[in-house]
Amino acid sequence: MTISVALVDDEAMVRVGLRMVLSGEPDIEVVGEASDGLEALDLVARTRPDVVLIDVRMPRMDGLAAARRLVREHPDSKVVVLTTFDEDEHVAAALRAGVSGFLLKVAPPEHLVDAVRTVAAGGGLLDPAVTLRVIAAFAGQPDQGSGPDRAAELASLTSRETDVLRLLAQGLTNTQIAARLYLGEATVKTHLSRVLMKLGLTSRVQAVVFAYESGLVRPGDTAGGGDDSGVSRTP
Repeated sequence: MTISVALVDDEAMVRVGLRMVLSGEPDIEVVGEASDGLEALDLVARTRPDVVLIDVRMPRMDGLAAARRLVREHPDSKVVVLTTFDEDEHVAAALRAGVSGFLLKVAPPEHLVDAVRTVAAGGGLLDPAVTLRVIAAFAGQPDQGSGPDRAAELASLTSRETDVLRLLAQGLTNTQIAARLYLGEATVKTHLSRVLMKLGLTSRVQAVVFAYESGLVRPGDTAGGGDDSGVSRTP
């Protein structure tokens, strides 16, 4: 099946570069472009793309505001935020909003293609070059959803579901989680689906955010066995 993609960035040259990379793939089709958040809302409503690649800083309506509306109004269109190293606070907010992930604008072309395919398949995507900085940026800040409510939500998980959530937040892939816990990958996916349902989350990326904000995992915790591909996925 062909993956349809919408490009949203106020810089025309950036859109040209993204289109060139993606259009060279036989299973990906760029169905439209927008130069700000308002245009993005109209574009997505008309084209219903599988994936939306959206910049943060844009005129009229920025990418973060647009991403919030897209996640809410068009849940079938998966949103990936394009970011730079100086936008950690924006990315943390985007992850809380329920986007499917974020990617550095300077990421190699193969990572961009991989990101589109991963998100279209229902996975989440975190670029490891900024993941730890983003986590550190928001995990240390007071959050109105933390405290007893978060503890009660964590208590609703079984011990195995908690283990899976912890390892997911520490950067392990489904395959690595399965190996660590001596489970099949299908079983890991089932546990993750139950975690999302019980916690009322819309994506696995949000599950990572929840794990850090709840204190289940803290910046600096590692589980080892990182993904060598250059992109941390949560399929």
